[in-house]
Amino acid sequence: MSHLDELYQQIILDHNKAPRNFGELADANRKAEGYNPLCGDRVTVYLKVEDGTIRDIGFQGSGCAISTASASLMTEVLKGKTEVETKALFEAFRSLVMGKTTESESTEKLGKLLALQGVSEFPVRVKCATLVWHTLQAALREQQLPVSSE
Repeated sequence: MSHLDELYQQIILDHNKAPRNFGELADANRKAEGYNPLCGDRVTVYLKVEDGTIRDIGFQGSGCAISTASASLMTEVLKGKTEVETKALFEAFRSLVMGKTTESESTEKLGKLLALQGVSEFPVRVKCATLVWHTLQAALREQQLPVSSE
């Protein structure tokens, strides 16, 4: 295992053990729920969006280490981003975890989200990493039906 792989593994473990922005936002004005029936991941994303910008974000739920770390990292990266920037990050992240882009192509754009690039080697885990992102998109669209990874 390379030094970089070890670092990425430590980031995932840290965000799983102590997820950032975990909890319900009392003043959220958007919310969506997501579920991955394959491994049982459940997540609720809470947003406070003002003037097209994510002012605050939180999540609650339970899931595997990849799912929890992805949610935690996502919330850190998206605070202060516009809805347009958020959509671009989602597309770049999804391409990364699906193995459709290289680290060098995404380093500047994705930053610490690169810790999840190894997911591309395990196709069944891609849904674990992207569930929270799909749930975020539903919250931004104010979609009321729960998101499913199926």
